[in-house]
Amino acid sequence: MNPARPLPHYLVARFQGWRATTYQDNKAWYRRLAESGQHPRAMVISCCDSRVHVTSIFGADEGEFFIHRNIANLVPPYTPDGERHGTSAAVEYAVTSLGVAHIVVLGHSNCGGVKGCHDMCRGHAPQLEEKTSFVGRWMDILKPGFERVAHLPDDAILRALEKEAVVVSLENLMTFPFVAAAVERETLTLHGLWNNTGEGLLEQYEPARGGFFAV
Repeated sequence: MNPARPLPHYLVARFQGWRATTYQDNKAWYRRLAESGQHPRAMVISCCDSRVHVTSIFGADEGEFFIHRNIANLVPPYTPDGERHGTSAAVEYAVTSLGVAHIVVLGHSNCGGVKGCHDMCRGHAPQLEEKTSFVGRWMDILKPGFERVAHLPDDAILRALEKEAVVVSLENLMTFPFVAAAVERETLTLHGLWNNTGEGLLEQYEPARGGFFAV
């Protein structure tokens, strides 16, 4: 049985409002986008968290960003094992087909996925340790980051781990041969950001200075 059902009324109403205003006012622009294909300058890898609104943060229009979202904005290491890898596929497409000039990994405050990794590594989330837990196995990617910050006080470790999610992802991106080659050719640059959603602040990772600093 097909489980699909009609959209909730509030979403239908919002779509109709968008089509009657924003789309009608910019019809030529949308048609040009549809006909010319996408040519984004940057790929953004961000969290699925509904509070992270990438296009609003950067004031971006349609066609500017190739956006991939997953739990805790993680990039796994390069693993060409013939299995299904959504994030790796998105990275491959962005670099080899779209030719983006930048990849931005955007972390954020109060990340539930990061907290899940913390709890699992502390032994407080046995459900995530089950082999059947998709979230738990995904958060295994962040375990090396947890090991780097496990010595910190309890009131500092979660924020540090949120930033480690960005750093681990940047490290893993460089395990992809086509990413490393593009970085070496200087046709691609990698960027790490952390957004404090409550305070409206943005920090960028600066490895030469050894941490994250306000932009």
